[in-house]
Amino acid sequence: MNDRIEGDNYVISEEEKQHFADFGYVHLKGLLTPDEVSELEVVYDRFLRRDIDVPGRDYCDMAGDYGRDPEDFSIINVMLPRRYFSDWVNNVYERRAASVAQQLHGDGMVIDYDQLLAKQPFKDDAVFAWHQDMAYWPDTADRRTATLWLAIDDSTVENGCMRFVPPTIHEEALRPHDPQFGDRGESHALGTTLLETDAPVTVPIARGDVTVHNETVLHGSGGNSTGGFRRAYILAFRPESTVQIERELGFTHSHNDAGEILEEVGIEGQTR
Repeated sequence: MNDRIEGDNYVISEEEKQHFADFGYVHLKGLLTPDEVSELEVVYDRFLRRDIDVPGRDYCDMAGDYGRDPEDFSIINVMLPRRYFSDWVNNVYERRAASVAQQLHGDGMVIDYDQLLAKQPFKDDAVFAWHQDMAYWPDTADRRTATLWLAIDDSTVENGCMRFVPPTIHEEALRPHDPQFGDRGESHALGTTLLETDAPVTVPIARGDVTVHNETVLHGSGGNSTGGFRRAYILAFRPESTVQIERELGFTHSHNDAGEILEEVGIEGQTR
């Protein structure tokens, strides 16, 4: 048993808190026990098999356009799974992740959105473009973010683990971002390019571990050259007041509403 787990609480060290503050991300080992991951995995795979209905563009490919046949998806992306499977609300991962967000940012952090990202086997094009999460979102006064990325499978260099460029959190402005496949009406993915001076840090993690990153650290991941899936379950926590502003703007993180919402908040095609 991981002695850092105390019921719904996961104890973060002062060194880990400082790493998050200095570099924009941190690796936390064993956020969930093997049994807890296995329980989530059963539902996760129901989403992948489409036993749980996810309508429209909330089931899409992050490595291609919206018109791609689901059988050909390279990165299966399920947005807002807790909306489509209400039994997942307040699951053990949500509860323990909330304790992490509180320790990193204080009280008042709530779930902004959840997401499943599964790289299919032998998909060299299952590449998540370099990006900063804030490029996807409306600008708000309080940007504090703790995005937890849970490994359902061991996440390795070979199957496309997370990579970060820590110095980007100290840059005054976001990098320019552009749509990766056509325009935002044709696909969801935004991306930017690395500078010659950027030095990415590759972060392989084990099943049950998480990385936690903030809203401005540049990150991405490579393709999957292995015969197995690379499955991740994401929870993004932001201040309750920030989430309220997003919702008042009509910004829900649903891909089904993306074209209308992005236009309303003025970031359609924006290169920030």
